[in-house]
Amino acid sequence: MIAFGPIPSRRLGRSLGVNNIPPKICSYSCVYCQVGRTTNMLTEPTSFYSSRDIVNEVRDKIEKTKLAGETIDYLAFVPDGEPTLDVNLGHAIDGLKPLGIKVAVISNASLLWREEVRRRLMHADWVSVKVDAVDPHLWRRVNRPHRRLKIDVVLEGVRTFAESFPGHLATETMLVEGVNDSETNAEQVADFLASIEPDSTYVSIPTRPPAESRVKAPPEAAINRFYQILSSRLDGVEYLIGYEGNAFALTGDPREDLLSITAVHPMREEAVRNFLGRAGTDWTVVETLLQESRLKEIQYESKKYFMRSLHRC
Repeated sequence: MIAFGPIPSRRLGRSLGVNNIPPKICSYSCVYCQVGRTTNMLTEPTSFYSSRDIVNEVRDKIEKTKLAGETIDYLAFVPDGEPTLDVNLGHAIDGLKPLGIKVAVISNASLLWREEVRRRLMHADWVSVKVDAVDPHLWRRVNRPHRRLKIDVVLEGVRTFAESFPGHLATETMLVEGVNDSETNAEQVADFLASIEPDSTYVSIPTRPPAESRVKAPPEAAINRFYQILSSRLDGVEYLIGYEGNAFALTGDPREDLLSITAVHPMREEAVRNFLGRAGTDWTVVETLLQESRLKEIQYESKKYFMRSLHRC
């Protein structure tokens, strides 16, 4: 399923997701990734779905969303892997623009050193780039990049992109307790971000089940210290640490909607129950999907989550 949602987004309001990368293909294997470890690491963009298929599926989902009385603020490329690995990304963005909804891309920034990748992103309205660390050792610990990638090259790509991107540029730094939540890393990240002057800067923590069970959010004092250091050098710094809520949209078959959302966005039990209640159905849907091994249950920070079993996608 290429199009999913709309889902509540702490950055984008109500976003209709565009899943342009099959699971789980990425240039990173971040320790905190909500869709698990990367099984196929790539750095060379390739073709997965045609831009025509992406546009047609998104257009169809928009129509269903309108019929269901739901709203959409953004069309967001936030797939199972790194969206810029899609060689057709630029064509897909251009194909979506006439639909009249802003287009966002959430990227790990690892491929922005490639001129053709930067060019494909130029027509997006909003782009988020990941900067979890600038120190090579910390970067490898938290993002676990493809062995061919070099942090200095990645950061130079981000800097070059920031100089020419005409839309809204956001950055995100995900903090992991005992890994990249130190004052030293905060100072280094702040120095780099100040040099590119993003429009928005987000400090985030894991709020859904991570790839590695040892991953925890830092204590409040460490999060606040990091935030204060960034705020001393940058405007527009925000926390991205709260639960996004339960307002997941229904656009048709609740079973298929549930599977498409949880393929890239694990849902809390309370959100699933709320979702099924609005759909006029019951917990049997979840029990059946669990029995079919299409859905799996995960415990994280005393909360129960459900996500799609990627090997069945």
